[in-house]
Amino acid sequence: MTADQSLILGILVLTMGLFLWGRLRHDVVALAALMACVVTGLVPAAGAFDGFGHPAVITVACVLVLSRGLQNTGAVDLLTGAVIPQSGGRIVSMTMLLALGAGLSAFMNNVGAMALLMPVAVQLAGRLDLAPGQVLMPLAFGTILGGMTTLVGTPPNLIVSGFREGPGFAMFDFAPVGLAVALAGIGFTVLLGWRFVPVRKSGGGDGFQTAAYLTEVRVGEKSKAVDMTLSKVEETLEEADAQIVALVRNDVRLSAPRGNRKVRPGDVLVLEADVEGLAEALAKLDLKLEEEGPSGDGDAAEQDIEEAAEEALEKVEPDTDGDGAKSDEDEKARADDIVLRELAVLPGSSLHGRSAKDILLRTRYGLNLLAVSREGRRPRARLRTLPLRTGDVLLMQGPAEVLTEFAAERGCVPLAERSLRIPDRRMALTAAGIMAGAVAIATARILPAAAAFALAVLASMILRTVPPRQVYTAIDWPVIVLLAALIPVAGAMEATGAAALVAELMVEGVARGHAIGALVLILVVTMFLSDVMNNAATAAVMCPIALGIAATLGLNADTFLMAVAIGASCAFLTPIGHQNNTLILGPGGFRFTDYWRLGLPIEILVVAVGVPVLLVVWPLGG
Repeated sequence: MTADQSLILGILVLTMGLFLWGRLRHDVVALAALMACVVTGLVPAAGAFDGFGHPAVITVACVLVLSRGLQNTGAVDLLTGAVIPQSGGRIVSMTMLLALGAGLSAFMNNVGAMALLMPVAVQLAGRLDLAPGQVLMPLAFGTILGGMTTLVGTPPNLIVSGFREGPGFAMFDFAPVGLAVALAGIGFTVLLGWRFVPVRKSGGGDGFQTAAYLTEVRVGEKSKAVDMTLSKVEETLEEADAQIVALVRNDVRLSAPRGNRKVRPGDVLVLEADVEGLAEALAKLDLKLEEEGPSGDGDAAEQDIEEAAEEALEKVEPDTDGDGAKSDEDEKARADDIVLRELAVLPGSSLHGRSAKDILLRTRYGLNLLAVSREGRRPRARLRTLPLRTGDVLLMQGPAEVLTEFAAERGCVPLAERSLRIPDRRMALTAAGIMAGAVAIATARILPAAAAFALAVLASMILRTVPPRQVYTAIDWPVIVLLAALIPVAGAMEATGAAALVAELMVEGVARGHAIGALVLILVVTMFLSDVMNNAATAAVMCPIALGIAATLGLNADTFLMAVAIGASCAFLTPIGHQNNTLILGPGGFRFTDYWRLGLPIEILVVAVGVPVLLVVWPLGG
């Protein structure tokens, strides 16, 4: 082993360790790996940032923009209304939902497709008398499976195409194997797999049920809880399925306070309860939800909220009468439009890592954060200072229009009936036509995929399906940096011979020179890595190794690259393997260890179906 090989392998091992550690963002880790390669001379400094011009990176950015166009215009809403039956049995309804999710994911961002269909899944769960998670997890897995069917369906496919010698893979080269695997996975999930999903909350038709909220309530001067001991308060709360988690007095938080401690006016009780139990608890003891923002006189605080809400509404809907003044009727209607809404924090949301205080939630938006649901652990911070995370479910209070604007701006999805978009049929057809045109141009190889989708983005801007100001906010920049940084690192693995060395060890030490064994090994290892680290990073790491194995055995490189593409899209065992898995963690009330129950059978099915189809469509002999 040469010095350069030792260096690149050391950097790679450290990079994978940081990915698994999870404390640093993926793009930060990838950029650190690139800089390490530049400093050590493994990547020439002049070419360190060539990855930002790589066709795969450009195509991913363009697809994200086009996905925003499909969301903005309501094209998916129209399609959902036409495809999902309003009545029907479980098998038909779930089949149509998962098929729609997979179909959308083949041509738009997987997370975008999942976010658009989540409210539909929640409503469907209520109609079918299932727990929300029993529909959300199958939908998440269905959207992941759908992404592997086309070149632009998921970033790993574009990465794999970039490693192919000569012209890259065509738009539908992934379809034969990807479609077979997707159909098998969806069929299994609809018929049997949904039963493997843990039921954390009983399903019902009364709306969305989620894990218990952690919320804060203030004890007023006239509250029935004044002078009661905490033990007595808890006895009263038992019937409402609520419990006291902590007591805040004089801005000092006391976790697990003694039961004989008496409650005083002005105390803040931190309760764990679901939405219905929370309402019952407030009524029993005459408690008030602790509003985000300065405490003090209740009337003054309420007035502050109303003023902030009115200011926020003016920003959202500045409609006026002919004389420039808002009508009294409009103002009264808005004042009466204060609602509670549950919002799930999407992957890539600007709320991740920030608190209500950080974003000036009350003063800027006129909204209150009333509670946070986070499965796995109880947040220790006060609500106003609690850093939010992807997958958190937020109970928000405020004007419906402002909540809608907030969700769209901050990257959240409502878990109640959708009211974010009023579909415009003409614009929806325009957005769909632009996407279809780009796919057709790339499929016919009139232009390379990157150029075809860049042309589509230009058309979207001109035709206003994506306003120019939204083009750059539609792009998930951490993903772009991740891809651009890892492409030169993967090139260094090939250039130093490290990839060939690892491939030789895998072939001789594990597969023992057996061609099919080596193919299965590549698929399984890629699937495992994708379960614990970013799928695009997994593809970038495994492609050079796959090419090395193919060269060592003298076999068709395309077969092994396709195995990497399939494996990189099969992140079903953990909530961190794919953003869609993370997104359903809170709304489904799931735990970290819940995913493998359905995910493991699907991954076994992927190997059982994928390998034979690979051998037929992409023969080892070329």
